Amino acid sequence: MANHNSFIVDVDLRSHENNLAHRTREIDRERLIVRRGQPFSISVQCLDSLPPKHQLELVLHLGKRDDVVIKVQREQGARDRWWFNQQAAQSEILMTLHSPADAIIGHYRLAVLLMSPDGRIMEKVDEISFHLLFNPWCKDDAVYLPDERLLQEYIMNEDGVIFMGSWDYIKSIPWNYGQFEDFVMDICFEVLDNSKEALKNSKRDIESRSDPVYISRMITAMVNANGDRGVLIGRWKSPYLDGVAPNRWTGSVPILRQWSKAGIRAVKYGQCWVFAGVACTVLRCLGIPTRLITNFTSAHDVDGNLSIDFVEDFESREESKDSSWNFHCWIESWMRRDDLPKGNDGWQVLDPTPQELSDGEFCCGPCPVSAIKEGNLGVKYDAPFIFAEVNADIIHWRVLPGGQRQKISVDQRTVGRNISTKSIYGDIREDVTLLYKYPEGSAKEREVYEKAGRRVTQPANGSAASPQLNLLIKHPSPMFGTDFDVIVEVKNEGSDDANVLLTVRAVAVTYNSLHQGECQRQMNNMTVAARSAHKQVLRFRYEDYAKCVSEHHLIRVKALAEARGDSVPIMAVADIPLSMPELQVQVLGKAFVWEQLTAYVSFTNPLPVPLTGGVFTLEGAGLLSDTQISVNGVISPGQKVSVKISFIPMRTGIRKLLVDFDSDRLKDVKGVATVVVNKRHRKMTSLLSENF
Repeated sequence: MANHNSFIVDVDLRSHENNLAHRTREIDRERLIVRRGQPFSISVQCLDSLPPKHQLELVLHLGKRDDVVIKVQREQGARDRWWFNQQAAQSEILMTLHSPADAIIGHYRLAVLLMSPDGRIMEKVDEISFHLLFNPWCKDDAVYLPDERLLQEYIMNEDGVIFMGSWDYIKSIPWNYGQFEDFVMDICFEVLDNSKEALKNSKRDIESRSDPVYISRMITAMVNANGDRGVLIGRWKSPYLDGVAPNRWTGSVPILRQWSKAGIRAVKYGQCWVFAGVACTVLRCLGIPTRLITNFTSAHDVDGNLSIDFVEDFESREESKDSSWNFHCWIESWMRRDDLPKGNDGWQVLDPTPQELSDGEFCCGPCPVSAIKEGNLGVKYDAPFIFAEVNADIIHWRVLPGGQRQKISVDQRTVGRNISTKSIYGDIREDVTLLYKYPEGSAKEREVYEKAGRRVTQPANGSAASPQLNLLIKHPSPMFGTDFDVIVEVKNEGSDDANVLLTVRAVAVTYNSLHQGECQRQMNNMTVAARSAHKQVLRFRYEDYAKCVSEHHLIRVKALAEARGDSVPIMAVADIPLSMPELQVQVLGKAFVWEQLTAYVSFTNPLPVPLTGGVFTLEGAGLLSDTQISVNGVISPGQKVSVKISFIPMRTGIRKLLVDFDSDRLKDVKGVATVVVNKRHRKMTSLLSENF
């Protein structure tokens, strides 16, 4: 930057001090990265003091073709303008730049001009660049969040926990957001630069980048590759041979780096939690407070009638356009909604999983959580679809011999249960269901339903169904690889014996209800004595269910009991998640930054069969990039394998080491260890000798 024949010798961006003050040092210590609405200082080194009446001017450029040019004013003017003030001390001029709280975020090029008294450019230094991000610490920024504990979690924390499973069997996996890892910020802007809007009209796109509503919507569209140059391709069924199975990812960074490195080629494959994890990384990196949400028993209402209709056919596979997902992940971002009426600020739902089109794009949101709770479905974006995800009824029908449909049951309470996010107090679950809806069955909840244009239905199991029969499915929480029993109990609470036809069907399903195959089916005629119960036992053997179970290790059992003389049968459904073993991860010794550290990962094969093709994948923000270690040969039943890995921590603080194990017959085994990385305090003597 120095030019020795010139007046301006050098421009110092003071990155260390500025980045520390702007809370961006985790991203980079050398490049200048600042947040909008907060001043930062640069210093201009001169050969001498400025000639009389000469002065410095600053001009900002955005976009590859200088799409936006901003002249920085010399003194404070309107609140929506950039301005600077300066202090001179001999041959150094300290210039403090003030950006407006609604400035465009992005990669700026700064030109420093020496102007003569008659307005000519005497000298120009313009190879200066910096990045500007959203500023949730600035009270005038639309993403302002006034609670430091929330900011530490939703902007600064790189380690997450994603909840999955089913509403009555919630499990979690660790996730490495890694928003401050090397090159991630650059890739986030690359994602924006490749959106349809940016490619269509670069100037208009850049001018819109001051608005978190616009940015969050672009990111949500770009995280999936449907219809654009997006990051991830979704796939909901194996095989995944030409890519990575969604369960294998443990963080967002390898996905973003792979997309960028391959020249904007979509990465294979994602499912909802992977899409949500990547979107959370990008938005936190850009400075928008964001958290990952899991909705259990999430409705996917295709026809928009606020009910999920299943036609039960116990003879073959059920086919339905509507579906109910065991869990579904999206994100919420915090922002002010100046484009909507009052009362819509705060958390906004954004869903990057490609499900339905929104204004012609595969994205969803931002939609205010408060609007979903109040049933205000007229607000943008996608409120009716999101409302159904947490509120729809599940209606089971069956087709009678004549072809008419008969309603078997209406379930108003199961959809949208235990809506969860990671707590700011650690890796525990925080339940946010009451932010989305009033308590089930309350008068207020019914009122919201009617306001949302939904009929308040009565359960169908009224007088037509047998008042005397009860149906229960009892099951353990079995470990994948073991044999287990499921008990279907038919209770007769009436005073007469009942002749009952009991049909039980067990199918392997994915978490979003795709059928993988039938595991078992039984039909039994039985007499259930008055005021007693009949128990039907189904034995599930590993060698049988292993053939059909999906990578989500989930078996759905449906039972239908028809009593002779009753016109409507009764039905029960139970999802049985097969739990996975855990990896043991042990880190030896005390961890110091830039000093080698060793970890051991061990795993015992819990299956009654040998495993081959074993691979451990490790990663951790500030610890190491994703690394794979293969296990040679066969792992016999009950055999323990251990691998050792050495790495050098790059950043201090509380860090997470995440490990995944995959093999031919056992996938998605996870483990995690917490590592506290310290600074090595050098001896005082060496410090003193450096200072003198």
